Amino acid sequence: MPITHKITPCLWFDNQAEEAAHFYTSIFENSKIVKMTRYGKAGFEIHGQPAGTVMTVEFEIDGQTFTALNGGPMFTFNEALSLQVHCKTQAEVDYYWEKLSASGDEKAQLCGWLKDKYGLSWQVVPDMLSEWVGDPGSEKSQRAMQAMLQMKKIDIEKIKQAYEGRNRA
Repeated sequence: MPITHKITPCLWFDNQAEEAAHFYTSIFENSKIVKMTRYGKAGFEIHGQPAGTVMTVEFEIDGQTFTALNGGPMFTFNEALSLQVHCKTQAEVDYYWEKLSASGDEKAQLCGWLKDKYGLSWQVVPDMLSEWVGDPGSEKSQRAMQAMLQMKKIDIEKIKQAYEGRNRA
């Protein structure tokens, strides 16, 4: 199958590429495993993987292609890269937050960020968030930003109330 995207994120795992691809495709609708490649005997002295071990897993999440690579423990994920999940409703925020954070880093980060069980950072955000916090000169946006900064998982109604000035003590 030919590559259809100009850019494909490649996610480096120690040896959990197949497991991670199945995990991600189980969470998102319209997702699938596309293909797997395996290490052969050639290059063993460099990659150190037994022949037949999964090397890469190509998978899609809602039309976006990803490659998961079993590259060994040399590189790990950090917050310098995160994947955003845009949500229309609080139910979606709750669903993705629960699924992606399962067995992940218990120290959830602020403002909708979380780390999954593989160390990959995700930001689960409502579609309207950028509108509510996007104008630094607006008192409404400042209230919404202040409310968001107090949250780990985003609470749409609380941010909306802050934006509209309905959460005064």
